[in-house]
Amino acid sequence: MTEILRIPVDQELGVRVRWLITLRWMALGLALVVVVVANVWLSGALPTNALWSALIAIAAYNAVFWVLVHRMTSPAAPYESSASILHAQLIIDLVAITVLLHFSGGLENPFSTFYVILVVIGSILATKRASFFYAGLATLLWAGLLLLEATGVIPHHNLAGFRLPVRYRESIHIVTSAIVLAGANFGVAYLTSSIIERLREGERQLYRANASCELRAEELARLNVRLQELDRTRSLFIRLVTHELRAPVAAIQSYLRLYLDGYVPQDRLQEIIAKAEQRARDQLDLIGDLLDLARVQDDGNRTKAVSVNVRALLNDVIDLMQARIDAKRLRFSVEASPDCPCVMADPEHIKQMWTNLISNAVKYTPEGGQVTVRLKQQDNTVCGMVTDTGIGIAPDDVEHIFDAFYRTEKAKAMARQGTGLGLSIIKGIAERYGGRVWVESEEGKGSTFGFELPATALPPAQRTAKRS
Repeated sequence: MTEILRIPVDQELGVRVRWLITLRWMALGLALVVVVVANVWLSGALPTNALWSALIAIAAYNAVFWVLVHRMTSPAAPYESSASILHAQLIIDLVAITVLLHFSGGLENPFSTFYVILVVIGSILATKRASFFYAGLATLLWAGLLLLEATGVIPHHNLAGFRLPVRYRESIHIVTSAIVLAGANFGVAYLTSSIIERLREGERQLYRANASCELRAEELARLNVRLQELDRTRSLFIRLVTHELRAPVAAIQSYLRLYLDGYVPQDRLQEIIAKAEQRARDQLDLIGDLLDLARVQDDGNRTKAVSVNVRALLNDVIDLMQARIDAKRLRFSVEASPDCPCVMADPEHIKQMWTNLISNAVKYTPEGGQVTVRLKQQDNTVCGMVTDTGIGIAPDDVEHIFDAFYRTEKAKAMARQGTGLGLSIIKGIAERYGGRVWVESEEGKGSTFGFELPATALPPAQRTAKRS
């Protein structure tokens, strides 16, 4: 069910309930003065013992409400609790007024208009439906009191010297008094509740609009922070790219300037050209990695995702890397599950992940070391891992290892060539297809890099084998 929107006036109903208790104490003081003055004025015609008892009873239940409100609720109490206490107070007040009117003349007492005051209070503080209930209850209590006194069921207390002693039995007075009070009660209930209801609806709309504006403001603030972070990231990325691109170009320019200025002897010409060519190759590698990173982060380019056999692409990459593995005399092993399912991806992206992971393991593992590749199904994912016995990663470097252009000092010392983009490309590919990457490493003992991608189905060859 949808929660009802509580406007500030509704939320402060507990304060209004406390206010009503305070108002009742004031009314009791006024009633005490009126009883004393009226009894003197009417020469002791009032049944003072009964009136004092009624006033004491009102003070007693008001004290009970005061304790109940102050011990069980607070000004910010739930609306339902405050509404229940308000409802109980108004009902008992209507009954109390009826008792006071009975002992102070009934039909002869002009203070029956106090019913209207209670109906007005109920219409302001409660709902429209409750206000009509208060109007109906007040009318029934007043009409019932007049009928009971007129028929002699309960005694009538005449205000001697103020009204005729037989008036309370005359039908014309009973009917007109009941009708007038009923019209006043329901008229006040309708007018007051309609005005209050319209005001509450207006405040509810304003409150809803204000809450919406606050949510929008919070959302805009979050977006602004995000934009600032993106702007800082973009600026940092541009500076890093500019620096990485400038270094090989500057080196090539230096080599060419040495040759053009005649500082390169003929016997070193081949060496200088080779160095310039290596720098050009480094720059091309960096540009290629930047293009790969841009393609991976391009959310609009998602049309190439097909069902990919991860194990088959792993075998292709191993064939391409075999010469480098043999050159370093590495112990290389593959543990691939034969029934590993497929994933939905671009085949070139999966091949790129394997290439970068295995290439890094080979690059940073000393000669004679061990590189192990594992591929398996884990729950509903395809899990690939590459473990090496290389230089490892320090704990402070682990949290940055997937950042663009990040290379550890040990990695730079062991292999000068490298853009620092390979692992960030792997992370981008994995996240593009709803997967993740991770690393476990101990400095000086090796590392394990892994990725998980959502599985789709078994490779076609395995599905054929199962059907046969």
